[in-house]
Amino acid sequence: MTALLQTISRVLASHASAFIIATAAVTMLLPDVFVWVRGNTQTCILGLIMLTMGLTLTTRDFRLLARRPLDILIGACAQFVIMPAVAWLLVGVFRLDPALSLGILLVGCCPGGVSSNIMSYLCHGDVAYSVGMTCASTLLAPVMTPLLMQFTAGRIIEIDALGMFRGILFVTVLPVAIGTFLNYRYSGRPSFPVIQRIMPGISVICLACIVGGVISTVHPHLVSGGLRLFLWTFAVVLCHNSLGYMLGWMFGHTARFTTAKKRTLSIEVGMQNAGLATVLASTFFASLPLAILPCAISCAWHSISGTILAGLFVRHDTSKHLVPKAS
Repeated sequence: MTALLQTISRVLASHASAFIIATAAVTMLLPDVFVWVRGNTQTCILGLIMLTMGLTLTTRDFRLLARRPLDILIGACAQFVIMPAVAWLLVGVFRLDPALSLGILLVGCCPGGVSSNIMSYLCHGDVAYSVGMTCASTLLAPVMTPLLMQFTAGRIIEIDALGMFRGILFVTVLPVAIGTFLNYRYSGRPSFPVIQRIMPGISVICLACIVGGVISTVHPHLVSGGLRLFLWTFAVVLCHNSLGYMLGWMFGHTARFTTAKKRTLSIEVGMQNAGLATVLASTFFASLPLAILPCAISCAWHSISGTILAGLFVRHDTSKHLVPKAS
């Protein structure tokens, strides 16, 4: 039974994008399937995703923050400058209505996504740096995300910065801390690595549930808005994500990073924790339900685009017979 669960987890992790897209398609046809993913349930599901991240972290990962402070600082600055700024510019260029503007700004102000670590591994990036950056941006998120939302979206709607701080602390930092403690306390037990190998599949299922819940919530608006609403929102998400990848790479190039570190920075900057953005939009912007739509599309698209980008990096290495060095 354990071997079967590990196999299922590995398959889900390898085909996360397809699974999430399939979930979204099913929800469009049967919106009541995920109607239960609302409110506290949605928050708990995201907390479980962050717990799975914590279960993979060790004290070595946190020591990296102390050993490579300049690298982490550069990465954190890129994360919390590039994506909010790009989101703010796109809101003006695409002339988005207030609800969609809030959604894309929220995605831009959130920390890096958990799956970015997997993408860095697949494309021969600096995995240790990726984990360190994800840790740093997640720990900074309770402060940075509310502040950035106040700065970029304060003119659209009143931002409950303190409530957002508490919410992010509860749904990200606390589960990660619990997972890290469990890893530290029980990693020596034979059964613990088995649990860790099952966690990626659980994380994918949880993310799919969040996407399904969001689509269930905005389904009436998608039906009334039609294909135009979806394509217009997707275009904004596509531009935001792609510019994040490109500017992240350029930021690393300016900092004279190695190829492996530039790839990691590109992926870390471009891939946001859209699941967190979804929960925050549902909690703090419930009066504007369409704010959730860019977050839901980002949940699915970031996984797809990250996989595509990692594949392009690997194809480049194969053609040049290269293996990038982390440092």
